[in-house]
Amino acid sequence: MTRRVILLHGLWMNGLTMQWLGARLKAAGFVPETFGYHSIVGGPDDAVSRLATLLRDGGPAHVVAHSLGGLIALEALAADPELPVERVVCLGVPLCGSGAAAGLTRWPLVSLWLGRSAGLLQRGCALWPSRVQVGMVAGSLPRGLGALFAHFEQAHDGTVSVDETRSPALADHVVVAASHSGLLFSAQAARYAIAFLRHGRFEPVD
Repeated sequence: MTRRVILLHGLWMNGLTMQWLGARLKAAGFVPETFGYHSIVGGPDDAVSRLATLLRDGGPAHVVAHSLGGLIALEALAADPELPVERVVCLGVPLCGSGAAAGLTRWPLVSLWLGRSAGLLQRGCALWPSRVQVGMVAGSLPRGLGALFAHFEQAHDGTVSVDETRSPALADHVVVAASHSGLLFSAQAARYAIAFLRHGRFEPVD
């Protein structure tokens, strides 16, 4: 079984935000590695390139990624389908584009918060090699500033709507009671992630 797991944080975050989840993965027998990148000033192009190098040089791996990090991981896989990745767990990733990000762009000064990641967040990335199993853990606890800009009408985690996390290409999809940032500290989300990395599906968890 592949035990190496690359962890990617989301927008406005850094690698430290993945430590809690990384500890849960380590306790489950995986070997987590955190991939850090500059989500505002660096932009996705640099992150995609560096991630591809890390994946290519380090041997077979899984990926667990939050929000923007999931889009970066899928961009890397789309650009190089031969990267040795077996499974990807996405946490609150707007595969269909982020309504909150689109809303922010209507406020020029506020939109600067998105930096060079604005384009990727708005358009999303719903394509990846069919051999790679991708599972999505979405949140449904509506706490976050994103709701002020997106005006969600359906279930959401405060930043990303559940509908924005869906794609027919997903191997599995599950919703937990967590906010967008809370997905990183949800025991249930962690158990679902571990189940998917082991079996390629979200087996029932307590």
